[in-house]
Amino acid sequence: MQNFTLDDDGWLASQARIIPSPNCNERPASSAVSLLVIHNISLPPGQFGSGCIEQFFCNRLDHDAHPFFQEIRGVEVSAHFLIDRAGQVTQFVPVTRRAWHAGVSSFAGRDACNDFSIGIELEGEDNRAYTSAQYQSLVALTQTLQRAYPAITSDRIVGHSDIAPGRKTDPGPAFDWQRYRAGLRSASG
Repeated sequence: MQNFTLDDDGWLASQARIIPSPNCNERPASSAVSLLVIHNISLPPGQFGSGCIEQFFCNRLDHDAHPFFQEIRGVEVSAHFLIDRAGQVTQFVPVTRRAWHAGVSSFAGRDACNDFSIGIELEGEDNRAYTSAQYQSLVALTQTLQRAYPAITSDRIVGHSDIAPGRKTDPGPAFDWQRYRAGLRSASG
């Protein structure tokens, strides 16, 4: 299993593709990282490997290239990390900064989850199985984040649907929480 290391600036550096996104800002001084949010995304919907996710997170998406892209014109979002179907990790925002991944959200009575969370996007869809390579990278990345931010305990790892119920459904029923959590336990044991 791959081991990741964060540098002092919050980047995985040589262990991931780095594509800096402008869609981030400073976290509030009083907001320590204590939550990990798992998402999914595919662009165009249902298509993988298009490069469109990276373009979207960097505000370079050609909105005329697909009819769906008109629906997301002007939207500025990002996540800290994307794990593609082959398990390759791309980092867009250093973990020391606030990525724009959660939107209107709440966890344990606290709103604005972007302030205190790290967002990981899995290339996928709610109802299509994720790959073994994605689970392996997700487990390794999660362990690295938990070492750096011990407040991210197992009960503070959630899906986007958990912090924005009724608005978001990802990572969806295809995401195998039991497999993911078992991977975290066995890797730490």
